[in-house]
Amino acid sequence: MSHLDPDQLALLAIGEPVASPDELAHLSACPSCSRELSEMTRTVGIARSTLGEDRLESPPQHVWSSIAAELGLPSDARIEDTPEQGAAVAEPPASVAPLATEPHQRGAAPRRGIRTVWVLAASLILIAGVGLGTWAIATRLAPTSIAEASLDAFPSHPGAVGTADVEEARDGERTLVVTIDSATLPDTYREVWLIRNDAGALISLGVLSGDRGTFPIPDGVDLDEYSLVDISAEPIDGDPAHSGDSIVRGKLTSA
Repeated sequence: MSHLDPDQLALLAIGEPVASPDELAHLSACPSCSRELSEMTRTVGIARSTLGEDRLESPPQHVWSSIAAELGLPSDARIEDTPEQGAAVAEPPASVAPLATEPHQRGAAPRRGIRTVWVLAASLILIAGVGLGTWAIATRLAPTSIAEASLDAFPSHPGAVGTADVEEARDGERTLVVTIDSATLPDTYREVWLIRNDAGALISLGVLSGDRGTFPIPDGVDLDEYSLVDISAEPIDGDPAHSGDSIVRGKLTSA
């Protein structure tokens, strides 16, 4: 299979379970994808912990300019690497007067304070960006509604009402999500069905426990052919066939 999408790797790096078993198998076998995930995971870990500030790499100058604008600092602040730390720190411009300190402390305290401000600001901006990116990516990776139906009551079940929604995941797996509002009959259970348009065949998707359920749609089922969603009342008699007592039914249409 092809390499994992960078957006998907970003979600995995922050702990979101967005990979299928096949994608996880590819990830464990692909040096390129696993290396990219490792780098993303390290970046997220550093951003979430101030203990990792000494390991931050120096971002481009335009990033620091944006941070400076957010903090109300001079736009000509520049970044330097200090040999003893090996990490990015901010050097104040000449126009900013140093703090009045004891002679042997001059330079050390201000640099450390400004460095902390820069690191905290960069971490906050990075975490905020990860949060917004997670929301956007999760929205894009969420299952898509491809068909829906309003389920209307049969005469023997007045007042019953329901809905049906077909969702398709990124890997092509389809699920039927149904809801129903109806009285529960004694000594019966409710079963969800897909019925062929001519009523000549039907497929049981499973028993509905409660007022809402999610059911996988078998591969190969043509929803243009099996477009009727039915919820029936079934007696507890061991017979797997449809009882003929439908509570609600509706026809799927493209969303």
